[in-house]
Amino acid sequence: MTVPYGDNPMPAGANWCPRHPDRPAFVRCQRCERPVCPECQVSASVGVQCVDCVRQARARLPRLRSVLGASTSAGPPIVTVTLIGICVVVWVLGWLVPPLELTKHLGFVPALSHAQPWRLVTSMFDHAGLAHLALNMLCLWMVGSFLEPLLGRWRFTALYMLSGLGGGLAILAWASLHMNSVDVIQLTVGASGSIFGLFGAMVWVVRRLGGNLTGILTVLAINIVFTLTNAGTVSWEGHLGGLIVGLILGAAFAFAPRARHLAFSVSATVAVGVVVLGAYAALSTGFSTVGGLIAPVFS
Repeated sequence: MTVPYGDNPMPAGANWCPRHPDRPAFVRCQRCERPVCPECQVSASVGVQCVDCVRQARARLPRLRSVLGASTSAGPPIVTVTLIGICVVVWVLGWLVPPLELTKHLGFVPALSHAQPWRLVTSMFDHAGLAHLALNMLCLWMVGSFLEPLLGRWRFTALYMLSGLGGGLAILAWASLHMNSVDVIQLTVGASGSIFGLFGAMVWVVRRLGGNLTGILTVLAINIVFTLTNAGTVSWEGHLGGLIVGLILGAAFAFAPRARHLAFSVSATVAVGVVVLGAYAALSTGFSTVGGLIAPVFS
């Protein structure tokens, strides 16, 4: 005996697939015993299962996490790639807009810290030329592709951004001590502060994993020496500020109690963020007057 199946009779012994009512199903799911058509079948150790039961079983599985508490199923380092993409796009825009004009609007200037605080963030994504961009992006990829899977996306993003903000804060603090110097109107761009923060965090992460610190400490020492010997063209304050924040957050992330990874990491991130932004707000008020005078030069 047959029943209608489209223009043809439904084969004898077949049932309708619940997910595809127009298709016949000759086998049943080993879990829920519902009929399953070939498209809805997933091979099991014995028989087949439907895609719905497989999906539910996977959802009940405990989520595997790294030693530092990050999900091991996060996939590729999307945040790292996104940050690199933003920096590259900003650099490309520099060819469409006169480069000096673009940098004038994005770079961090201590004198404008109160009047235009957004520069603290935009300066992290602008670079002074192709060589500067290429070197920073290479470092970001090398360190980011290692750290992001271990820390997870939100902690890696917080580490990167707060390290960059810490670098800007150090620049502002140094300028506050030299109000009558050129440091007050010095324009700074680059992701170096954030990258130095990643280097700082990497020291603690490698230590936590029981790895050899020789390599990372050597790279960090070379960069510090390069920064200090080129203080006239390289923002040593920004590098140092980013490094300090990275060391603090990296230690908190790496050595957080295993049972309280999330709570400890959130608390450390919020605490560092409050201190950095609070110090920035306090120091920037000292430039409220001079900012109005110097703003036309950078507009």
